[in-house]
Amino acid sequence: MTIKSAEFVISNSDYRKCPSDGKPEYALIGRSNVGKSSLINMLTGKKGLAMTSSTPGKTLLINHFAINNEWYMVDLPGYGYAKRNKSQQETLETLIADYILERESLTCLFVLIDSRLEPQRIDLEFIEWLGENQVPFAIIFTKADKLSHGALTVNVQKFLDTLKEEWEELPPYFITSSLIGQGRDEILKWIESVNKDLENATA
Repeated sequence: MTIKSAEFVISNSDYRKCPSDGKPEYALIGRSNVGKSSLINMLTGKKGLAMTSSTPGKTLLINHFAINNEWYMVDLPGYGYAKRNKSQQETLETLIADYILERESLTCLFVLIDSRLEPQRIDLEFIEWLGENQVPFAIIFTKADKLSHGALTVNVQKFLDTLKEEWEELPPYFITSSLIGQGRDEILKWIESVNKDLENATA
């Protein structure tokens, strides 16, 4: 897939106010500081499209980006940011859950996992919740450039093996580095394939 255009469209605190044109939406979510904004910029080829910050937990809204005027990339708030107060956290959890469970245009939720870390309970619990609610998702391992190839392979396999304890079939997964562009072609090719399947199904 060639990205010809990638434009910010709108930010919302309510999924019902999101674009109503029915175009496929691919949303990205993960723990704070997992590299979500950098990944969006890498995938779209526009360095400043999503605002990156050294301070985690800055995304507080649902952000829509129109890609090739054909589908949306959606930036969701991160989960598990410890420095938010209880009220803020509950508001964001409701925002996230409402979008994921109620948004009919959501085609796939990309769950971002920091490849440098051991399997984190908060990520595993979130994925379990997606399974319980039959939400279509794929996994994106981020920051692959921060590890040696051997350590990266071990960490990714450890996470997948942990999932296998509960899942009969693993979701699609991708290994990425926003710094060197790793995984970009694979993800965009996969999205293109899913979009074509959707078109064929509605033709």
